[in-house]
Amino acid sequence: MEKREFRGERLKNARLFRGKTLTELSAITGISKQSLSLYENNHNKPDYEKCGLIASALDFPYEFFLQEDECKTTTEVTYFRSLASATKMSRTTQSLKLEFVAKTYEMLLEYVDFPALNLPIIEFNGNDDEFDDEKNSNMILEIEQIATKVRNHWGLGDAPIQNLQLILEKNGIIVTGFDTNEDKIDAFSQRTILNNGEVFFICVDQGSKPEGRIRFDMAHELGHIILHPWSESLELITKEEFKLRERQANIFASAFLLPRNSFGNDVQAYPTDLKYYQWLKKKWKASIQSMVYRSNQLHIISDNQFQYMMRQISKNGWRQKEPDDVPFYLNENIFQGAIDLLIDEHILSIPSLLQQLKQYGVTLYPSDIEELLNLKKGTLHVEEKIPRIIQLRQN
Repeated sequence: MEKREFRGERLKNARLFRGKTLTELSAITGISKQSLSLYENNHNKPDYEKCGLIASALDFPYEFFLQEDECKTTTEVTYFRSLASATKMSRTTQSLKLEFVAKTYEMLLEYVDFPALNLPIIEFNGNDDEFDDEKNSNMILEIEQIATKVRNHWGLGDAPIQNLQLILEKNGIIVTGFDTNEDKIDAFSQRTILNNGEVFFICVDQGSKPEGRIRFDMAHELGHIILHPWSESLELITKEEFKLRERQANIFASAFLLPRNSFGNDVQAYPTDLKYYQWLKKKWKASIQSMVYRSNQLHIISDNQFQYMMRQISKNGWRQKEPDDVPFYLNENIFQGAIDLLIDEHILSIPSLLQQLKQYGVTLYPSDIEELLNLKKGTLHVEEKIPRIIQLRQN
């Protein structure tokens, strides 16, 4: 039988999950920062009343803090877009949220078969010298070839990708999205080691960003998964090396979403006409700016033409919002499908599903789980049935 006692590491996780410092939590609860620190490090334990204050302040179920975390997922590294500008607290918060997603995935694996990870074998040499033009050109060509190899491996051909989220999920990469409440984090990817192997997760920030940007974010994170090592801490590499990896992921995303031949043939008709790019935007589901950048990368427009077009984009106010930009949300994802299947086939009820998640350490309110997994609102809602106390009279 599990011993129920307050566990400091759970308090720390809950605090980081909500993105709060010890000072902020102290101000909300009235408990001193020093006491909270002692609780987190298991040097002291709060009484029932203080534990209730903490649970209420962090909006976590009380029992979360009394539960031993038996599901030990291991995260080696998380790639964040704009690592240099996002705070360490923000990165820790989002990484921790994704660990809850990973635990949910592992729990669901007990009941459903998710698509297996299906990535081509890639050897990427890259280039560490940004001032060596020849090596840079070779690196770009190498990434172009890798992007083509991934498309071929997945049978995508050269056509525009209509549903990138579905393609990623079909090939074993888990996609979710939630509001990060952080302007400096567009997306992030994470490799988690579970009992049965590795799994890659991509999370995008949704709520305000248009489709073209979110699709580019997903392709950018795919670039990290394909090109870069996952066994070293990003804290140990230089800022220059990180920037290079970001650039490489951008080149991959551009080449993957806008293939050299098919996109190149399309754009050559009117390569300097921004209205034509508005039409191409609907076909390729890419931002005007990314397509102009790609046209320059393919040498379809010159550097001078590129700079002029970017000035026109700025003059039109399209840097922040392009024509036809509306907030884009992911489609129902693989988690929604798995949970709906379990419910429809009467394998699990909502209460039993939530109970199973608790056994994996995901002791969260249903609304939090729905947000983390990008589920439809109300998916995990349980209607409380009031027992009937009035009966028909028996004659």
